[in-house]
Amino acid sequence: MKTEYVLTITHEYAIIACMSKLGAETSSSGSDAIRRHAYEKYVLQAHRRKERIISINVGEVHREMGLSNRVPLVCAALGSKKFLKEHGLRIVSKTGPPSGQSTTVTFLYEMLNSMPEKKTADEMWDSLRGIGKDVYASYGGGEEYLRQERANFYAPGRDPLTRKS
Repeated sequence: MKTEYVLTITHEYAIIACMSKLGAETSSSGSDAIRRHAYEKYVLQAHRRKERIISINVGEVHREMGLSNRVPLVCAALGSKKFLKEHGLRIVSKTGPPSGQSTTVTFLYEMLNSMPEKKTADEMWDSLRGIGKDVYASYGGGEEYLRQERANFYAPGRDPLTRKS
């Protein structure tokens, strides 16, 4: 379960690295991978330490992910409304050159509220278990529901399995 997640993240980082070396346009999945990395490495760790202020340096994220010439992408991902909204953050300050596109850019965030713990894919899937229980109960159980559906599948007299004598 955890190994699959790590492999997926590693795969996404590899895609970004390959795309940047080939000069290809990076899709939104590149930004998503950067936001996910920043969340796991910085935001989640600060939350566990019960810190309300988080500092993330663009150059560090760029280096940790093994990117090449993708500083503007990292700056955009870390300053995006999507990143701020998903994790309940507010930018307190942004230091660096006037262009805002440098490895020296550092974002200072404040956590606005306590973050809800993110569920894994397995936990989300398990939460769906029994979702139709009430619906089936109103029909007298799952077997009775299926029996009624099969009986009413074809219009009266249209069942292809029934032979006309």
